[in-house]
Amino acid sequence: MMKMMTGNTAAAWGARIADIDYVAGYPITPQSEIVETLSRWVAEGVLKARYVNFESEHSMITAAGAAALTGARAFTATSSQGLFYAFEALYTVAGWRAPIVLVNVARGVGMPMVLQVEHGDVLAARDSGFIQLHAETCQEVLDLILLAYRVAEDGRILLPAIVNLDGFVLSFAREPVNIPEEEMVSKFLPPYRYPKPLQGGGTAVAYGPTVVEGVPYTFFKHQIHLASLLAKDVFKEAANDFEKIFGRKHEVVERLYMDDADYAVVCSNSYSSIIRAGVKRLRERGYRVGMVKLKMIRPFPREELAQALAGCRGVAVFEQNLAPGRGGALYPEVVEALYHLQQRPEAVLSFVGGLGGSSLGVEEIEYMVKTCAEACRTKNIPRQPILLFRADDWMKLKEYLRLAGISPDVLEVGHRV
Repeated sequence: MMKMMTGNTAAAWGARIADIDYVAGYPITPQSEIVETLSRWVAEGVLKARYVNFESEHSMITAAGAAALTGARAFTATSSQGLFYAFEALYTVAGWRAPIVLVNVARGVGMPMVLQVEHGDVLAARDSGFIQLHAETCQEVLDLILLAYRVAEDGRILLPAIVNLDGFVLSFAREPVNIPEEEMVSKFLPPYRYPKPLQGGGTAVAYGPTVVEGVPYTFFKHQIHLASLLAKDVFKEAANDFEKIFGRKHEVVERLYMDDADYAVVCSNSYSSIIRAGVKRLRERGYRVGMVKLKMIRPFPREELAQALAGCRGVAVFEQNLAPGRGGALYPEVVEALYHLQQRPEAVLSFVGGLGGSSLGVEEIEYMVKTCAEACRTKNIPRQPILLFRADDWMKLKEYLRLAGISPDVLEVGHRV
């Protein structure tokens, strides 16, 4: 069944056809539509699940994890400050080995407040033990929720998963989405059976005990690490079955025009669509450029990324986050993935743009590629991230500064297009 829907609605549909048992909810812009839709379906009786609205995201995540330990397929969603409020609980749920699925609708964090997309929220959680899958389209949102449950609930993994979609750009964008029939979903996603559920009676079990000293703590943490690494292979197995059943292909790293590419743009999430259009335009003009999209962030697909970028002269890493004092959070991970190649790229450059939902166009894609080519030619490699500012946005910023009585001449904004 094909329907037009927002990314948020696609997330709700993904949870619904996954036959979830428990929804832990708390509203926050731009995520609220997800839990509101699920709440309405539960009230109407079309979704046979328990919906509970909590007083905070911390309680919400904890309750979802506890529900999963009882054998209930649990779902929750949040965004930005909400994810940060729940941060302690992320590590708790991962330590419990509770395979919940959490949809994060990416949004800028902290002050000044912004409601549009930035990836500082979800990337801050990359070391929590959650598997991370990142969606480009509304269809991917639905598909990745099904894949997330399949991987997270696998007896070899038993880890929670985050499915990330971009706030406003995707959460409120309407796109055609194919909703698979329940019979097809049941072929792909088996019923959830937790190995030793907390249901009372029988053999006593304990989760999250205090282990007092380092030896057992190290064992448990390393088990989480090993399970996370294995999740990449389990995802590939699941994606193979997914393609056979639904006809849609998903890879941890997706390539475009990489067979003969001299230069490549590494990206993720919804702005990948803009980058794809820019790369296609450059190809039409004779540039040997390709694109590599990260669909999986945790575990980080270093081998697949290195294979995709092998033979490139220059790599532009585009990110929608800015870690103060560091730059793009994923840039060092891309560099590390390439470090052991015998023929490493001559230049790997960090580009930061789209912060707070700011604009990105095909002109910026051309700028990134040409900057990479120039760095390879001159051997002058920028050591700091290059901040992308469109000319119209730059003029807007100068007007804001003028109205505030501040001269733009005193600010070092960096590179702009």
